[in-house]
Amino acid sequence: MTKSDDPVTIKKYANRRLYNTGTSTYVTLEDLASMVKAGENFIVYDAKTGEDITRSVLTQIIVEEEGKGQNLLPISVLRQLISLYGDSLQFLVPRYLEQAMQTFARNQEQMRQYMQGTLGQLFPFTNFEEMGKQNMALIERAMKMFTPFAAGSVSPRGEAEDTSERLDDLRAQVEALQRKLDDLSDRSDPRK
Repeated sequence: MTKSDDPVTIKKYANRRLYNTGTSTYVTLEDLASMVKAGENFIVYDAKTGEDITRSVLTQIIVEEEGKGQNLLPISVLRQLISLYGDSLQFLVPRYLEQAMQTFARNQEQMRQYMQGTLGQLFPFTNFEEMGKQNMALIERAMKMFTPFAAGSVSPRGEAEDTSERLDDLRAQVEALQRKLDDLSDRSDPRK
C-alpha cells in the first residue's frame, strides 16, 4: 500500500498543528486522510517529546470521519472492540482484524473490477449484498468468540469453552466464507 519504503515524518506541535517535514508545510487531519487513501506512509511524532503518536492521530482521523457521517463502524462492533481491551484474548484481535481487512480489500478490488466491466448494464447488487452480509456475520461471530464468557460459551460444568476449539471454528468459518466469496467472484466475473 505504501508508495515509498521511507515514511514521511509528520510533527505535531503543542498548538495541535501538524507539520509535514517532507513538503515543509503544515497539514490537517484531512490532508493526512488523503495521504492514507493515496497509499502514502507516514509517522507522526510529538514535536516536544519525540513520542510516536501515529496510532492516536489515525484514530483521531477515524473519529473525524465518523463525525462527518461516514459511519463505517457499527455501534455493536465498537462496543465489542471496547470490551476486548484487557481481555485474555486481546493479543489475537489486531492480527485477526488485519487479516479481515486484507480479505475485504481483495474483495473490494474484485467488486470494483466487476462494476467497471459491467458499466452500462444493470449491476447485480444481490451478489454484493450477500457478500456484505456474509462479511458482517463473520465479523460478528468472530467478535463473539473473542469474548470468553459471553452467553452460551460456558459448558454445563461451568468451565469456559476451550480457546483452541473456538479458534479452529473461527478458522473454518473464515475459510468457508473465503470459498463463498471466491465462488461469488467467479460467478460474477464477466470474463469467465
